Amino acid sequence: MWKEFRAFIARGNVVDLAVGLIMGAAFGAIVNSLVNDIVMPPIGLILGGVNFADLFIPLDGKSYASLKAAQDAGAPVIAWGQFIQAIINFLVIAVAIFFLVRAVNKIYKQPAPAPAEPAADIQLLTEIRDLLKNR
Repeated sequence: MWKEFRAFIARGNVVDLAVGLIMGAAFGAIVNSLVNDIVMPPIGLILGGVNFADLFIPLDGKSYASLKAAQDAGAPVIAWGQFIQAIINFLVIAVAIFFLVRAVNKIYKQPAPAPAEPAADIQLLTEIRDLLKNR
């Protein structure tokens, strides 16, 4: 069983998956910082000094100073500001992955295979058709 496990781990696909997962997690942290620390503050400023991370709707009907205060009080909330930030995170990641895949596809672009020649019987039928056409 140990040999089989070692053979499984040594396969390139597993190692590639592990590297991709680690890189994806690191990239996610970078995108979170980009959105939370660079993109959202100017958007909030343009919209009148709004902090998107603090936008929420308390479902218990009470008023809270911040999302953190509502969560500490155990109030059920709809944290729609954080949802907006998650959507922007997703869009940034999707655009980055799109451009990455596009670049990789250009690098590894293979020429289209030449069309296969028709079978011998099809070639013969085509020649017969052409001969009959010329009569």
